Amino acid sequence: LSGTDPALQGSVDWANDSGFYAGLWGSSSMDFGPGSDADWETDLYFGINGGAEEGFGWSAGFVYYYYWPDGDNVDYPEIFVGGKFQSFGAKLWYTNDYGNLNTDAWYLEGNFDHDLPSNFSVHAHLGYNYGDYWKDINGDETFDWSVGVGYQLGNFTMLLRYVDTDTNVRVKSDAFNNEGRVIFSIATTFPW
Repeated sequence: LSGTDPALQGSVDWANDSGFYAGLWGSSSMDFGPGSDADWETDLYFGINGGAEEGFGWSAGFVYYYYWPDGDNVDYPEIFVGGKFQSFGAKLWYTNDYGNLNTDAWYLEGNFDHDLPSNFSVHAHLGYNYGDYWKDINGDETFDWSVGVGYQLGNFTMLLRYVDTDTNVRVKSDAFNNEGRVIFSIATTFPW
């Protein structure tokens, strides 16, 4: 949603020993194209994690996506459930009102994240978009995928990955561009 521009993102998170958590995440550089003034995304989320000490972790939660300045009428809620075992994880997302269009959308994802020696890591992702929005409005239920390598340098995590999709609905303009590309990110968590 950044229209191929770089984005600055950050979050404030709270969690306790019971597994409950809540947070607020934000991103710059939103680009919905002509007719929309939205420049920022803010997500409010909460949920619960559990079971990781037994080897199999699970999670469930809620996210509300808010795009502003307001008036663009694309905000929507989403719920999810997920599980993880060692380096493998899966998650199922659902909304009954994707993009505030009063139509449902599902997203099923599988992830592989594995630490390597010398502060390196490998990452792979496969996702499937389906439901009424993707079939009837977008015109194509699609897979997306990515592969990448990470490196931990002190307090900073760097990730270089290639992201692409098999969609037949290719968008080459800035807004909603879905061409395959290389993405580089740097992240850190406070306190150091």
